[in-house]
Amino acid sequence: MTFLRKLFKDFTKCNFILWTISSVAIILSFFLFGNTQYHYLIGSLIGISALTFVSKGHPFGQFLIIVFSVFYGVISFSFKYYGEMITYLCMSAPFAVVALISWIKNPAGRGSSEVKINTLSKTEIIIFPFLTVAVTVAFYFILRALNTNNLVISTVSVFTSFSAAYLTSRRCRFYAVCYSLNDVVLIVMWILASIENISYLPMVICFVSFLALDGYGFINWSKMQKRQKEAVNP
Repeated sequence: MTFLRKLFKDFTKCNFILWTISSVAIILSFFLFGNTQYHYLIGSLIGISALTFVSKGHPFGQFLIIVFSVFYGVISFSFKYYGEMITYLCMSAPFAVVALISWIKNPAGRGSSEVKINTLSKTEIIIFPFLTVAVTVAFYFILRALNTNNLVISTVSVFTSFSAAYLTSRRCRFYAVCYSLNDVVLIVMWILASIENISYLPMVICFVSFLALDGYGFINWSKMQKRQKEAVNP
């Protein structure tokens, strides 16, 4: 109980409302459309819980991202979304491990569970786009060779996923912007999957919830960054 109390002590009513609405929407869609793949449900609930903690700058969110990546990789494989499977298992999960270590080592203050927000250097801002494009181009040929469903959209997802994962590991608030763009791409991808098989609809609801949580994350991280700067330079 002490652990849970400490884990949720900084949660606001807005956090609980967003998490509750997202959870209820996912659970209802899962049972209403007769889905029996319970790993879809568990993975989605872990995912929204992860983003709720990430939006607060809490390292526990990165641990949950690692777990979610495994569930999502399995789900993506079932519909031949190999790009999503490879991206989350071979990129998002490792980046989340790096981010977890970085966030733990860089708290906003002594004894604080909130991560210290970072600003990218000018050199990194220049290198970052080229690195992202290089990774995306390489993945395009890999995904084409694997006969991935919806190849173009899957490749765009790699671009946004890599950008978001990199910025998250660097503790930059613009991670949420990239993840929001990725959420839009994934909503489209899973709508296309749902047209073929309605059992994938909970994944659409999942990423609509992700979009709301990432939007909140950017707003909250902007407030956190301002507050942290004022604490250093009152």
